[in-house]
Amino acid sequence: MKSRYKVSFAAVLLGGGIVVGSLMNNSVNGASSTGQPGTADDPVVTKSYVDQKIAQAIKGGGTASNTSSKTTSSTAPATNTTTSNTMSSGTSNAAKSSTVEQAEALKVVDVKPGQKLIAKAGSEFILRNGYAVVYSMDASGAIDITSGTEIAHNQAVDKNHLLSFPREGRGIQVKEGQKFGLVVMVRGGYTVQ
Repeated sequence: MKSRYKVSFAAVLLGGGIVVGSLMNNSVNGASSTGQPGTADDPVVTKSYVDQKIAQAIKGGGTASNTSSKTTSSTAPATNTTTSNTMSSGTSNAAKSSTVEQAEALKVVDVKPGQKLIAKAGSEFILRNGYAVVYSMDASGAIDITSGTEIAHNQAVDKNHLLSFPREGRGIQVKEGQKFGLVVMVRGGYTVQ
């Protein structure tokens, strides 16, 4: 009797497993994508198409990067703005993006004792080497973005801090008594006086 009980229990368990398995198979079929590969719902793309789109994204092609390049070049120094306007009159997107990259590039500037590095409006400086103080014609000076403070005229500048100059005529100079110059990374327009 025990063997009949075991056989019938195994048959019921096997039949139940088959029924449950077939029901689960239908639900898994419903979870798959509705379209076949190569249709409008699920297009098949070639490697050359993907490479072309990646190259456009890297070069800054497309509508989103064109608007950002216009915005960026309008905040760039006046000389770079005229250059990008001249170049954009009859060239491709690649020429536009290279002009914008040049405008946003960091330049390393050496400032000798007695000289002043004067920023154009919106420029950013990072003091890499030397001892500097802020130069300003008025009471306001530079904004130290790294520490979140304002640095007034003749106050010391910390090394490796990002400084922002919202108006023209402000900058940094070598601290009095220093015989070595400054090494400054600059983004934006500037003049050395």
